Amino acid sequence: MTERNPLGMTEENPRGMTERNPRGMKRPGLWIALALIGLVGASGAGYWLGMKQSDKPEAVTPAPVKGEPRKILYYRNPMGLPDTSPAPKKDGMGMDYIPVYTDEEAAPGQIRISLDKVQKLGVKTEEVTAREMIRTVRAVGQFQLDERRQHTVTAKFEGYIERLFVNATGQPVKRGQPLMEVYSPELVSAQEEYLIAWNGRQSLRNGTEESLAGVGQLAEGALKRLRNWDISDAQLQRLQREGKATRTLTLYSPANGVVLEKIAVQGMRFMPGEPLFKIADLSAIWLLADVFEQDLALVRVGQPVKISVDAYPEKELSGKIAYIYPTVSPETRTAKVRIELANPGGMLRPDMYASMQLVAGHAQALTVPDSAVIDSGTRQVVLVQRAEGLFEPREVKLGMRSDGYAEVLQGLNEGESVVVRANFLIDAESNLKAALGSFGEPSATAPAVAAATGHEGH
Repeated sequence: MTERNPLGMTEENPRGMTERNPRGMKRPGLWIALALIGLVGASGAGYWLGMKQSDKPEAVTPAPVKGEPRKILYYRNPMGLPDTSPAPKKDGMGMDYIPVYTDEEAAPGQIRISLDKVQKLGVKTEEVTAREMIRTVRAVGQFQLDERRQHTVTAKFEGYIERLFVNATGQPVKRGQPLMEVYSPELVSAQEEYLIAWNGRQSLRNGTEESLAGVGQLAEGALKRLRNWDISDAQLQRLQREGKATRTLTLYSPANGVVLEKIAVQGMRFMPGEPLFKIADLSAIWLLADVFEQDLALVRVGQPVKISVDAYPEKELSGKIAYIYPTVSPETRTAKVRIELANPGGMLRPDMYASMQLVAGHAQALTVPDSAVIDSGTRQVVLVQRAEGLFEPREVKLGMRSDGYAEVLQGLNEGESVVVRANFLIDAESNLKAALGSFGEPSATAPAVAAATGHEGH
């Protein structure tokens, strides 16, 4: 019989009758409902996790089919040595050789790096693009005197300096300005001979032809002698007008300029040809710049240049290349070029430092960054990215360089991606030299393929 509890619910009596819980539900039904709720929750969680996994990028190397083992191509030396083995073995230090699988192997002449290593190495690529190349040639130099504007004051006769009018180095002088007064016994004798011949010619004006010819030859010889000593016409006219030889002679400045060197000292004796003053005209000056040997082909006469002077950083001067010297210095591997400049006011001084730059030309060219080039000294190589983690070393021929880029003459096409950062690390990781050495060589055996693909290491 069924008994009712105080809440009016039936319970199973000891004789096997059905018993109800306080809410009127059977206990087996409660557990079944809880199990269904758990199953639905697990299914939803599995679907959510599956959707999250599908959002992740696919791996470059596909996982092998379940139950199908990955095929080993060969075993390589764990230390990166050029040594492979078709079967497992150990090296001299007891380290196991590393297996190389078929799905990891690149084509001959290519390099494959795992994506985690690419990320760790910080590999960065950039596309090969066409850009305008502006080549700027820079050089440094010093200002020098214009050799065509230098003058040396000297005498062609022996004498003594009686008086100096210009007596300091660096003193400015003008053309025709008196420099010094000199006394020369030879000069006095030459003047007297000329006066005697001149006066005799005047007195014998009505004489015979023979006497006139003799006096005329004597006067002409004395006159040539004075002219050979650089006696001016004005001084000769004064000598004829006054009819008296002067004891001293005045020497004048031959040009405008400044006294660079003063050898003359008052009272000193000088000999013929001995320099007494050195005068330079500084109204124009030269800049001799040292251009590197590799830039000489870009320099030509007549090119405009911009000049900056250390002493006047706020001023920019301009000039033109007037001459390219025909020799190269063996010590510096540079050649000198000459730029001629006007120098009003003498602002520019000899031996002052200056730098110059000139634009050699504009050209549209295919370019790569300088950092992409691996230069061995005999050839230039770049790493071309063929796919994610797959690189191909390629030899290129380069032209001029400018502003961090190099012109590509041969070896690359526009739009290809080249490695611009960590390319030397890829070289160290994959033994680029071995890959380059395989150019044009057929891959016949697994060891040859290993050497060609860079699995050897340095």
